[in-house]
Amino acid sequence: MAARRDFYEVLGVGRNAGADEIQRAYRKLVRAYHPDVNKDPGAEDRFKEIAEAYSVLSDPEARRRYDAFGPDFRQVPPDVDPAEWARAGAGAGTSGGRRPARPEDYGFGPGIDVEDLFGGMFGGRRWGPVPGADQEAELTLTVEEAYHGGRRGLTLPGGRRLDVTIPAGVTNGQRIRLAGQGGHGSQGARPGDLHLIVRIAGHPRYRVEGRDLHAALPLTPWEAALGATVAVGTPGGEAKVKVPPGTSTGRRLRLRGRGMPNPRGAAGDFFAEVRIVVPAGLTEEERRLFQRLAGESHFDPRGR
Repeated sequence: MAARRDFYEVLGVGRNAGADEIQRAYRKLVRAYHPDVNKDPGAEDRFKEIAEAYSVLSDPEARRRYDAFGPDFRQVPPDVDPAEWARAGAGAGTSGGRRPARPEDYGFGPGIDVEDLFGGMFGGRRWGPVPGADQEAELTLTVEEAYHGGRRGLTLPGGRRLDVTIPAGVTNGQRIRLAGQGGHGSQGARPGDLHLIVRIAGHPRYRVEGRDLHAALPLTPWEAALGATVAVGTPGGEAKVKVPPGTSTGRRLRLRGRGMPNPRGAAGDFFAEVRIVVPAGLTEEERRLFQRLAGESHFDPRGR
């Protein structure tokens, strides 16, 4: 008889895996190997193996004993010290240093045929309730929708439609959890959750970096040279930005707290990035004034 695989190996997780990671691994494997969906001849045995591994590793006490005593943990009396059990096993004459499992080790009376009991359970395809799988879907939002939040209709693959509440200030890549809106569980087991992954669409004016917002700020040459206070549009409404005298293209002017809101802390900042714009066509007077400035000024932007 082949040696029983390590339960952690069966689920594909490390020995320090948390309960959430173990549950995710189990649900993923159940979807892949459940005999109702996987007709491969080996799927049924693999499913049994997965179910047994999960039943142990999802139970804190059973997992503690499994970690301490290994595959024979069910055979070990509750008050046995792991070190003593290991020493006793090393000197025992049975294969592997352990006696064969008895019905009493599983909490059944001596007249119960454990193999018949569990074999009938799986052989009769009574798999037991299987929780619904968690599902994921992308939710694409405009910058304004992400900023303000609100209600939004969403059509999922397969045609199912949901009304989703979007928190104000969601960021790119953030996950919105909708409890109980994932895959259906079998035999009355609870459904899984639906996780919406936020994607903020490109915007003609704003660039999003985390909670910070960036936008171009067009200025006239005289506003940049002399300084000014100008209006700038943000998703939260119009704001005023002070332009210091002598501002050049590329300078970033920060408006603190005018970026994406944050329900759990400080809001992001808004950065207005200066772009100096000259008139496409000059009037005669404008041309005369620029020529006069050129003649008067000794400024050389290419000088060293």
